[in-house]
Amino acid sequence: MSNEENIDGIDTVAHYLSSVPAWYLATCEGDQPHVRPFSFAAVEDGRIWFCTATTKDVYRELAANPKFELTAWRPGSGWIVMRGRADLDDRASDEVRRAGFEHMTGLGESYDGPDDGTLTFFTVKDAEAWMCDIDGSWTPVKL
Repeated sequence: MSNEENIDGIDTVAHYLSSVPAWYLATCEGDQPHVRPFSFAAVEDGRIWFCTATTKDVYRELAANPKFELTAWRPGSGWIVMRGRADLDDRASDEVRRAGFEHMTGLGESYDGPDDGTLTFFTVKDAEAWMCDIDGSWTPVKL
């Protein structure tokens, strides 16, 4: 990989995140970083959507400080890093909501359906992303 080339698209990020069992999202509370596994990412209307619950610490942390960073590693493919600010204005479509609901309940979480008020979707503003390799090279992802 070269720093001179760009990889195109939010679809690349979502595909990468969806191709691994879990990826990791970091938030911060005060001066303490928090990292937790995530596993849902969907693209709609040029935006990548993530799913969580309004009852979780991650949601509270993003509401207080929307900056986050995520990373994932897939053997043979290097790793991805994306950072930005969470947009917690849940405007996910019915299709994304159903996919997120099915994904989350498949993990063992309990919701009353895709429209359960605690199930929430967020996207990212001011996103930057890179594909990185063990040799120290990185390639920006054009978002």
